[in-house]
Amino acid sequence: MGGFVLFRYLPLQERMKSVERTKAAQMLAIAEASSEGMQLPALKEQLLKLQGLAGNYERQVPVGRDLGVFLHRITNLMNEHNLEGQLIQLGQEIEAGGLNCIPVDMQCKGRLAQLFEFYKSLQSMDRLIRIEQVKLESESDFSGEVSMQTQAVVYYRSKARQIVNPEP
Repeated sequence: MGGFVLFRYLPLQERMKSVERTKAAQMLAIAEASSEGMQLPALKEQLLKLQGLAGNYERQVPVGRDLGVFLHRITNLMNEHNLEGQLIQLGQEIEAGGLNCIPVDMQCKGRLAQLFEFYKSLQSMDRLIRIEQVKLESESDFSGEVSMQTQAVVYYRSKARQIVNPEP
């Protein structure tokens, strides 16, 4: 009887406990995978939203400089909003990892409402423009005219990167 307990029952008992621990670990892994599986729709939705933003970014940062068209559009916007004393100067181009930045200094004069509409039009352009600094100064004769100086940066890519399309 002692041999049975010592050589057969105790080893089987240890093996049974080991199998139960393994089973519990597997059940825990299944429960974790199930809970993570529940998060997949939310993660997929977040991925689609981020891919939409990335696609928008890709469209707003064109391949190639295309500065002539851009400067013409800025000039047209200034004319459209009846801004006077227009001056647009390009700065030294900066390149960083396939993305190029071109500083643009803009100056003009007009009423504050006209300048505000000009900035709204800039914001709605299909090309990414980052406004670095804005300086507004009222004319000394209190005519309501405001002088505007803006430092902005426009971007372009030197080579096309593929836009990642979400899976249906």
